[in-house]
Amino acid sequence: MFRSLLLSLALVLAAGVALAATPAETTLAGLSHVAFPAPHRVASGRLQASDIATLRHARIRQVIDLSTDSEKAGFDEGAAVRAAGIGYRNLPIRGAADLTRANVTQFDRLLRDAGERPTLVHCASGNRVGAMIALRAALVGGQPAKAAVAEGRRWGLKSLEPAVRERLQAWSNGAIGTATPPVH
Repeated sequence: MFRSLLLSLALVLAAGVALAATPAETTLAGLSHVAFPAPHRVASGRLQASDIATLRHARIRQVIDLSTDSEKAGFDEGAAVRAAGIGYRNLPIRGAADLTRANVTQFDRLLRDAGERPTLVHCASGNRVGAMIALRAALVGGQPAKAAVAEGRRWGLKSLEPAVRERLQAWSNGAIGTATPPVH
């Protein structure tokens, strides 16, 4: 009986440790649509001006913003993030039409440049983040479509999933997306 009680207590404690949030996760938990899909990476929805101090407190060192300038009315996110001493890059992804190989390659470069630095990747809801992650997992990481889409979901992929699946199918058949937007 005592042995089984100790085993039960050990299992409860182990489960509690496994579910414990890191300090950064606790600090960033209030961001919209937040997810912690990979070491040194956070995915979220749109940032507010009040979120910048939270990012700094959580020791985020890089922000990769996939939203367009028109989505940031009344708030110069890039200037605010940079003023807080955090790196900022913007790769505007408007929607399904911008899910191109060239954009995925540019996105991969931004993530690689961020290295091990704690990095927040965001758009308005996390959906475009998840889409780009899924396409990157397939195109750069060589993952099969099913695994790539699952990875995208962990990062926030939702309504763009059909477009992602369509791209993955087309790319596996040799079709190429070409447009390359500027990165700010």
